Amino acid sequence: MGPVLVLNASYEPLNITTWRRAMVMLIKGKAEGLEHDCDQEIRPQTFRPTVIRLRQFVRVPYRQIPLTRRNVFQRDGYACQYCGTTVDCLSIDHVFPRSRGGADLWENVTTACLTCNVRKGSRTPREAGMVLRREPHRPLSTLTFEASRQMRSGRHQEWAKYMIGS
Repeated sequence: MGPVLVLNASYEPLNITTWRRAMVMLIKGKAEGLEHDCDQEIRPQTFRPTVIRLRQFVRVPYRQIPLTRRNVFQRDGYACQYCGTTVDCLSIDHVFPRSRGGADLWENVTTACLTCNVRKGSRTPREAGMVLRREPHRPLSTLTFEASRQMRSGRHQEWAKYMIGS
């Protein structure tokens, strides 16, 4: 059926859940449906929700996303940030090289194909005559990763108005 975006009572995105879990929350009165998929009727006049909002506010502690290869690839959309290719052989590139004191920070690592990474070597992009398609940054949340992937695939365009910075 498909994923459902769950919003806090303040309309802040909390997570993505299954449509079954969303239906349980709707039936129990813990949430209300905001957006529905009119093409998928569950019962007569009952459509599958795509966005629900909790009726009571849930306090969620802030946690930073760990800097891992997988998270960097996900942030960059599994594409080289120099040439834009989406080959299988992707690597992590330090914008300011580690050999020159560059640190392992969100703002200093990016996704690069092996060809671009070797071409850049231990130079900065400016020295190598290469341009980053997008400046590296610390992502807001893993929810933003998944939601933007769903929206890029052409599904759940209605989520865009609830996602900050998408």
